[in-house]
Amino acid sequence: MNPELIAMMAMMALFAIAVFVGKFPIGISLMFASIAGALFTGYGIPLRHLVEGSISYLDPILIIVTAMIFMEIIKETGALGEASRLIVHYLHPYPFMFFVAVTLFIMLPGMITGLSTASVLTTGAVVAPALIAYGIPRLKTGSIIAMAALFGMIAPPINVPAMIIGGGVDMPYIGFELPLLFATLPLAFFTTFSIAKPHTSKGKRKDIGAKFTKLSTEIPRFRLFFPVLVLVILMALSRIIPNDFTSMGLPLIFVISSLFAFRSGRSFNYWKVAQSAVNKAMPVMGILVGIGMFIQIMSLTGVRGFLIVNIVQIPSYWLYLAIAVSLPLFGAISSYGASYVLGVPFLLALLGRNEIMVASAITLIASLGDMMPPTALAGIFAAQVVDEPNYFKILRICVPYIIITAIYGVMMIIGANWLAKYLIV
Repeated sequence: MNPELIAMMAMMALFAIAVFVGKFPIGISLMFASIAGALFTGYGIPLRHLVEGSISYLDPILIIVTAMIFMEIIKETGALGEASRLIVHYLHPYPFMFFVAVTLFIMLPGMITGLSTASVLTTGAVVAPALIAYGIPRLKTGSIIAMAALFGMIAPPINVPAMIIGGGVDMPYIGFELPLLFATLPLAFFTTFSIAKPHTSKGKRKDIGAKFTKLSTEIPRFRLFFPVLVLVILMALSRIIPNDFTSMGLPLIFVISSLFAFRSGRSFNYWKVAQSAVNKAMPVMGILVGIGMFIQIMSLTGVRGFLIVNIVQIPSYWLYLAIAVSLPLFGAISSYGASYVLGVPFLLALLGRNEIMVASAITLIASLGDMMPPTALAGIFAAQVVDEPNYFKILRICVPYIIITAIYGVMMIIGANWLAKYLIV
């Protein structure tokens, strides 16, 4: 039997045993699988490669942890709660504008951090009572939050799966803004409107106007939202006027913006908020460390080349089906892992189509893994937000939109070159 195939089977088997039997965290399970692959191919325990792999995704890890600290801080200052009240206060009489604003509001933390759970646990939790009061049933509210969170983690400016794929093929994370917006915003708005539309009524809009439109007057809003304004300005400067001063990197931008939150709203303990943010981000950071090790050992043992060679040989019509099915299913363990282990070979198999468009579509499809059991991070947390113990009730509502998203992603790949003429600047 092919030694690369043996190594791959050993890595996958030990990973599955560690996750489902040993109940180890995904990051630790990936480390065990990496060691198993090295042992089965005669490399022993290659400490140098494991250490090198563990820091492969240091940049995304720094972005995630600093972005999570920033999100937790503006939540503590009251900025998120006030933003939610502003949306309800001014837009509740206009359903179309209300749901557009709510969708973008839910997506925002995911867009900043690259994490679907950040959207669910911050803006999703903040806006859930308003959606329920608007007349959206509890389960459908959870479904709206879960799907918007998925699209938020793929939307620009931060798309961690795209960074992972780019690292695998030496493609810089540049020029993704419009393709990612095209990949996410139409689907996000369509999903929210489709789920919410049957449950909106003038009577409910009147009720929400009475319950949720009291605005805070204790803190000037400009001061409250000043850290967000600083963040937007620094991000814009780094793109519009790139130089040694503005190109300070996203982690530093998030740190500077966080410091401007002092005295902007409610007082908070920076150390405790930072600890809470790091604890919430730790599982994802552990996954990225584990993925780095896994990828390093795949390259060392030849498994990566084996996968690429075999995937490239798949006929195109089967390749599209494999992309639509395997990425979400593998993403059930980790959408980040799916982006590299399968996303990179799929991208290489589709050479000749615009790489940025293809990578954007692959990350969109891979994100669906955050709704797939057993992990289903976005779905399970969204169920908790609306006090629903059975996550599968949320999943049942989302299934049609998951299928539509996968089809949309495949159509993006098929039309990648044509779309690139209009979306790649």
